[in-house]
Amino acid sequence: MIKQRIARPGKGKSGGFRAMILYKRATRAVFVYGFAKNERANITQDELATLKELASQILAYDDKALAQAAAFGTLIEVICHEKN
Repeated sequence: MIKQRIARPGKGKSGGFRAMILYKRATRAVFVYGFAKNERANITQDELATLKELASQILAYDDKALAQAAAFGTLIEVICHEKN
């Protein structure tokens, strides 16, 4: 799991957002939670434990399980066509 700071325009990273991303190297990244840092400082230890458990489950999904989760609306695939 990655806790990623995201800068807010004009506020920098300390006044920005935090995103929780489940990540498996060279395989997939799954955004699971985000919040403005001015609304809360961080996640709790219980939330962290829950997110780690979620990571172990979701990152073990094969293509069929991912497709089923998307079909049921449990997960939403985000496709970016942005060119570098």
